[in-house]
Amino acid sequence: MLWKINRFFRHCSLAVLDEKTGRWIVKSEPTSIPYLKAENANGRHILVKPDPWVEPFYLLVDDLNKDLLTRHQSRPDIFKPGRMVVETSPGNYQVWIHSKRPLTLHEKRYWLSRLHNDPGADPHNRWGRCPGFRNRKQKHRTSSGQYPLARLIWIDWQNTANIPVTNLVPLPENILPHQPRGGVCHKKNPTRSHYEKVDESATDFTYALALCRRGFSQIEIARKIVEERPNWQNHTGLKKMEKYLKRTIEKACKIVSDKN
Repeated sequence: MLWKINRFFRHCSLAVLDEKTGRWIVKSEPTSIPYLKAENANGRHILVKPDPWVEPFYLLVDDLNKDLLTRHQSRPDIFKPGRMVVETSPGNYQVWIHSKRPLTLHEKRYWLSRLHNDPGADPHNRWGRCPGFRNRKQKHRTSSGQYPLARLIWIDWQNTANIPVTNLVPLPENILPHQPRGGVCHKKNPTRSHYEKVDESATDFTYALALCRRGFSQIEIARKIVEERPNWQNHTGLKKMEKYLKRTIEKACKIVSDKN
């Protein structure tokens, strides 16, 4: 199973998810299997995701029923090219699509809406359920205390999907949105993924502006950025990170304060 997954993604990581304490990454290699099995048996979820440098070539369609799976992902008696299909629980499916070309987050959101993806599952830094391990969500627990096995239904690592280029017009970079894209309800707290820009710093700044407008304190904004930003390569070390966050958040909050 692990060999097939590695062939499909080329470069990927596994993760253990504890619903109370968070997620930690594990290498996708055979020596990790006993540890992953033990964690899964202890109630934790096992996830999989392509590594960042190949992630633009992969799209995860989440929470499909049998009808949607057949309608959008398959041809007679066979799935479309470049698919990995996982039955995450009886009658529920995730489909990874390996694209021939890299996709922007803007494109991914467009195609996911067309494919009837779970609207709450944003493609930014998105993990899928790893086949071969139990789905430990309590709602799937049977009367006998068992949990369903996430099953690998189909995998095609030899081909890729030819996803059409769309004529999407991205938001101008000089416009700082007052609310996240997609009409997310104001009653819900925004997430960083709704303010995706050309680079991590621009995303942080736009996100900080949105949080300032909603009355978050600078400490709360810093905590949310640290928790939600996946890559800190350009700001390694605690002191560098703290200086960067202080500079970014103070600048954003000053703009909001000056406009009020």
